[in-house]
Amino acid sequence: MGLLVVGSVAYDAIETPFAKTEKALGGSAMFFSAAAGYFAPVHLVGVVGNDFDFDELAFLRKNNIDFEGLTIENGETFRWAGRYLNNMIDRETIYTHLGVFESFNPLLPEKYKENEFIFLANIHPSLQYSVLQQIHRPTFIAMDTMNFWITGALEDLKKTLQHVDALIINDSEVRLLSQEHNLFTGARKIQSMGPQVLIIKKGEHGAILIQGDSYFACPALPIENLFDPTGAGDTFAGGFMGYLAECGSVNETNLRRAVAMGAVMASFCVERFSAERLKNLTIEEIRQRAAQLLRMIQVEGDDHWLHL
Repeated sequence: MGLLVVGSVAYDAIETPFAKTEKALGGSAMFFSAAAGYFAPVHLVGVVGNDFDFDELAFLRKNNIDFEGLTIENGETFRWAGRYLNNMIDRETIYTHLGVFESFNPLLPEKYKENEFIFLANIHPSLQYSVLQQIHRPTFIAMDTMNFWITGALEDLKKTLQHVDALIINDSEVRLLSQEHNLFTGARKIQSMGPQVLIIKKGEHGAILIQGDSYFACPALPIENLFDPTGAGDTFAGGFMGYLAECGSVNETNLRRAVAMGAVMASFCVERFSAERLKNLTIEEIRQRAAQLLRMIQVEGDDHWLHL
């Protein structure tokens, strides 16, 4: 099934307590595609400047990523620099240079309009809405957002939320968007805005899937060599949407498995800078880590303990 992602392709400068890099490939659409491409062909829409080195995307081409929707404009590619604190969760932004991304206007090539699975990465909600106006017959639409849009473009965000099936969001953003302290009360309020599926990311504590009245909690895999968390959320989204697109249908079972696959792919991402760990994964590595996660969430004799 066709899978579309609209978002950023960027250069990152990252500093952690353990290492630093001055120029690493980044951006929401890049991380998403690096994960999703292991499951389904991806159509990528974004913009880069004429300073961008397309050779750096060669690893994506071999994973069935189509770049017809990635345009080149005169100017600099979006650049972000950040520094992680010792806990590897909190970070401070050193600079954000939007470059050509500031005037990004996502226009889909004609063949992209037929995609059935759509992911709207973290861009202005009015741009996300403009993408939806171009899609013909989507099966499942998921989107990301952040506190910047929740506080600065709330009405545009609410308009877009009315037209999507799923929202991928972290726990603090749930509280900010819903204005509710309780996470699950807040989730219900967000569901009333449109998306009936919520995936609430909780970092090292995993993710929660809420579909209607159904709940599923998926732990994060234990990673001892946490190297760089940048892009983990977009990689999670790539694993999630890639798996659903591979299945071709959306139901409770597939959604739960997709959340687990998102956790698997994110666990690879954090082990290196940028997408380095994602570049040359094998299907066997993905299967082994998925099996490890399955062992974490299974209880031996699942049927028996319910009859205590």
